[in-house]
Amino acid sequence: MRIHFTGVAGAGMSAAALMMREAGHQVTGSDEEVFPPMSTYVEGLGFPFYRRFDAANLPAGLDVLVLGASAKLGGEANPEVVAARARGVRITTFPELVGQATEGRLNTVVAGSFGKSTCTALMAHVLSESGCDAGWMVGAISPSLPDTGHWGSAPQVVLEGDEYIVGPADLRSKFLLYHPRDVLLTSLVHDHVNVFPTFADYEAPFGQLLELLPPDGLLVCREHPAIRAVADRARCRTVWYDTGRPSTNLGEGWWADEVAFGDTTHFALVRPDGERLALTTSLLGAHNIENVVGVSAYLLERGLVSETALQAAVASFAGIRRRLDRLTTRSAVPVIEGFGSSYEKARSAIEALRLHYPNRPLTVVFEPHTFSWRSADALAWYDTVFEGAARVLIVPPPTHGAASHHQSSFEDILARTAATGIPVEGARTAEEATRALSSFKGDEVVLLLSSGPLLGLPDSLPPVFDRLYGDQAAA
Repeated sequence: MRIHFTGVAGAGMSAAALMMREAGHQVTGSDEEVFPPMSTYVEGLGFPFYRRFDAANLPAGLDVLVLGASAKLGGEANPEVVAARARGVRITTFPELVGQATEGRLNTVVAGSFGKSTCTALMAHVLSESGCDAGWMVGAISPSLPDTGHWGSAPQVVLEGDEYIVGPADLRSKFLLYHPRDVLLTSLVHDHVNVFPTFADYEAPFGQLLELLPPDGLLVCREHPAIRAVADRARCRTVWYDTGRPSTNLGEGWWADEVAFGDTTHFALVRPDGERLALTTSLLGAHNIENVVGVSAYLLERGLVSETALQAAVASFAGIRRRLDRLTTRSAVPVIEGFGSSYEKARSAIEALRLHYPNRPLTVVFEPHTFSWRSADALAWYDTVFEGAARVLIVPPPTHGAASHHQSSFEDILARTAATGIPVEGARTAEEATRALSSFKGDEVVLLLSSGPLLGLPDSLPPVFDRLYGDQAAA
């Protein structure tokens, strides 16, 4: 088939495009207003990629147009959609396409409010390093994987399962289309308030996902009250894990003991029978130990890898882009990029840096990019999200899709944050932000936190810091 992806620089869209190309289809794509790392990543994938939407981008003989869900794509008014409809071309979404293409394979869906990108990438990496040519779809870039999407020749497919809706006209959660044989459920806390106003609304599709598991499936889930409330919806075997020993009323589970944090973190993976396996990881933060435990529990319970192969692959896993990457090379003041699309992800990043840099004042540079961060209904998130930071610099929220929800203003966000007592300031341009960050003493650490472009600071700020504070590092 000839398949065109409108909005191909979306993380899920590009991964799906790669899976379809490897499955033997001819792929093209287009996008606008895209930014690194996804824009540069997609440009290097080797299929035709157009940097604006135009009916002329559609190839002759097009069979399917895959339309992304982002508001900036223009939906049904997009000229590529209009042209495809006029030509009688089937229009679909990437979760529908991936679900249909992988039906009949052994699909493992990695779901949860946070941790799913890291867990999906880690699982794919371990399987690949162990000699299993599994397919995968990861919604983020990992230096440990050749691509974000892979078709694979083995029956197994690992799919990052997003709970967000398919699109404005299809309110199903994406992961409900993936025909799961197994599920790894990492977390369950309220998110995406623009489409799930209450926690009950948000929780419902997770229960529906677990109901899809067949009797011979496997559910591996973190020990958490909200997850316990939905886990009994599954008709298959359930295995629990946590960073500490799971609650006794759940039976013995998988957990981490003797955790020693450092540039390389060491810990013991404890099996339900009490046997221990020594693991090491270069990933930062307690939340990443949790991720490693969950993935290890799943792979060993399924017998997909050996303990020796697991040890080597976990140790070599380099994480994923924008999840606590150190961007500077010489600076005495590290600049680290985290992913702040939700409250829990932002808190995990901040807590990880406080854990690994306990004696350094932390400056957080934050962009309220997602609908949730921009929603007035979630303004209370700012009351506690920056706890542990010495200083906060906030850049303005974007405006696309603002009419679809009750949006907070930039001033509302600054005022709410200032009310916590943490020093906060706004910066409307990259130049303003750089000036505000150019007078450190040398013992600080900077966290760039966003799921958006953040004024281009992840690219422009590190060389400035390497120049300004590199001599201090050398000294």
